[in-house]
Amino acid sequence: MQHKMKQLAGATLVAAMSLVGTAHAQQTETVKIGFAGPMTGAQAHYGADFQNGVTLAIEEMNSTKPVIGGKQVTFVLDSADDQADPRTGTTVAQKLVDDGIKGMLGHFNSGTTIPASRIYANAGIPEIAMATAPEYTQQGFKTTFRMMTSDTQQGSVAGTFAVKNLGMKKIAIVDDRTAYGQGLADQFQKAAKAAGATIVDREFTNDKAVDFKAILTKLKSANPDLVYYGGADSQAAPMVKQMKSLGMKAPLMGGEMVHTPDFLKIAGDAANGTIASLAGLPLDDMPGGKDYVAKYKKRFGSDVETYSPYAYDGAMALFKAMQKANSTDPAKYLPVLAKTEMPAVTTSHLAYDDKGDLKNGGITIYKVENGQWKPLQSVGAK
Repeated sequence: MQHKMKQLAGATLVAAMSLVGTAHAQQTETVKIGFAGPMTGAQAHYGADFQNGVTLAIEEMNSTKPVIGGKQVTFVLDSADDQADPRTGTTVAQKLVDDGIKGMLGHFNSGTTIPASRIYANAGIPEIAMATAPEYTQQGFKTTFRMMTSDTQQGSVAGTFAVKNLGMKKIAIVDDRTAYGQGLADQFQKAAKAAGATIVDREFTNDKAVDFKAILTKLKSANPDLVYYGGADSQAAPMVKQMKSLGMKAPLMGGEMVHTPDFLKIAGDAANGTIASLAGLPLDDMPGGKDYVAKYKKRFGSDVETYSPYAYDGAMALFKAMQKANSTDPAKYLPVLAKTEMPAVTTSHLAYDDKGDLKNGGITIYKVENGQWKPLQSVGAK
């Protein structure tokens, strides 16, 4: 009889523990966070770099076992490949919304981000994108935020620097007709002309081209001091090689897309003398740069590239807004996100203006010397 009573007590204890476990499980909420970028194709290295920063932030936040709205929350990434294609981007955006994401980190390219942003805005889902085209945050949506400085500032800084600091007076411009490339080239041209330069020619290509000899031959006859390219490294690298093969003396200057390891690998010795602008400070000068490098290397076994620190900061801003609002409901944490003020890896004070642009974004100008990117000057970064 005593043995049976012990069995009954044991069974009761197990049942009670099971009920507690069930209750605890019911108090755990899985929160989907959307991500989209070019995960295949010529720009896949950008997408991988971008996603690594988001992954690091999610894993770090989950390790703290965050409690939001009385429930322990686990963030999971709902990742999609937009192929750097605007049409695919909108398809991906609708799928992510239908999946029930609570926030969006992406897209990467301006050309995909801008059309996709309307879908997130209509669903009331906050979106923090890597896109730098000014149009992204000028649409009047309350849901748009940036991870990097916009091209309005980047193009302006680069154009002024080229004339005032580098002494370039005759400038030729080429862009790839994407929202990013054309927008950046437009801002560069405006600033360079205002600083006193003459634009001797303006040509355009596309983001799939690899042969630029016809364009470059035309530009060579104009004898520019500098050729500015608005576009990605997948075009900039062969372009700079072809410039050298044609005997052009003018260096190539480009936007942040040029500042990548792949550019240096593909361009080889022809890369020397190339100039590029990049949002923010050099990694070594970022407030949280050293700690981030250590965490990144431990997790991924490789060096930090260009975009992951900005992706990490964007993800952390999203999570901290949810914590501060004590809700993962986009409608409740969106106004808190808009008022974000926090120290971050890339800046000592991450905050957004009324459009969702970064208040303290800056630009650094780099030059390739002996096969390495060397910072020349930082403007406006904190």
